[in-house]
Amino acid sequence: MDKWGANLYGDPCAGCGFGWSLTPQEAIRIVEELPTRFRVLLSGRTGFERHPDLAWTPAAYVSHVTDNLRNWAERLAGARLSGMVEVPGYDPDLVAQGRRYNEIAPVAALWSLEHAVDAWMAAVTAALENDIVLQHASRGTQRAEDVARNNAHDGHHHAWDVERILQYASRSDA
Repeated sequence: MDKWGANLYGDPCAGCGFGWSLTPQEAIRIVEELPTRFRVLLSGRTGFERHPDLAWTPAAYVSHVTDNLRNWAERLAGARLSGMVEVPGYDPDLVAQGRRYNEIAPVAALWSLEHAVDAWMAAVTAALENDIVLQHASRGTQRAEDVARNNAHDGHHHAWDVERILQYASRSDA
């Protein structure tokens, strides 16, 4: 099985400082606040800024977070509605390539994130209420609360990536 969560990133996450001991409700709140967090970060910016160590733009990271939330919402809803708990992995870099993340308009990425968060919150809440447990192809058992924490980390971590990009771009502009 692949390492994931705190086993992969550390507790707290060595990069973004995310602590993994939060409750599912705290994870939901983090995800719920992502549209506002990203909107504030991108306010007055192009969303196309670059950092030499990162392949994606701020808008691309928003698009990735959006797709990740949609993917997991769909998997949780599928398990709850159909009983299909076996879920495959996916390659986020292939999704980024196929959707051409770095070319997505930042306002469209933010719009899409808002809708993805709404769907994700509904799916996660229902999955938690129904004690949904997924069997992930490479991660193994993923309880609904694990998915909530993993997705909260993904959003939090990529907001940190966007902060890094924007800080670099501000220094480069000076």
